[in-house]
Amino acid sequence: MTDIVLTGKPDIARGMWAGFLATVALSVLMLAKHAMGLMPELDPIGMITKMLGTSTPVIGWVMHFMIGLIWGVAFALTSRLFPGPFWIKGMLFSVAPWLIMMIAMMPMAGAGLFGMGIGVAAP
Repeated sequence: MTDIVLTGKPDIARGMWAGFLATVALSVLMLAKHAMGLMPELDPIGMITKMLGTSTPVIGWVMHFMIGLIWGVAFALTSRLFPGPFWIKGMLFSVAPWLIMMIAMMPMAGAGLFGMGIGVAAP
């Protein structure tokens, strides 16, 4: 099934579940990165916490998971517009969150465009 299908209703609950699972996977990688001492300057949870004007990392983690759920729903709503199997759709869709992170969120967090204020290893 590689054709674009614009019939039927997007499965929002499934998108939220996928967003949650993807966020869990990303969180495990972030924790492993931290445990290994890799790129300590790149701290997405710290950045989110700071952007929210709080010093409580739990708030950053909650927002991190909320963002994951939102992206999951966005994928559920837009995946029908992308060609190919779901893994291709996911790869195509993932360009948008990455660009938003690099062009909008990184500068808002004080890390510069594409995180270049952190260093060349960040993006």
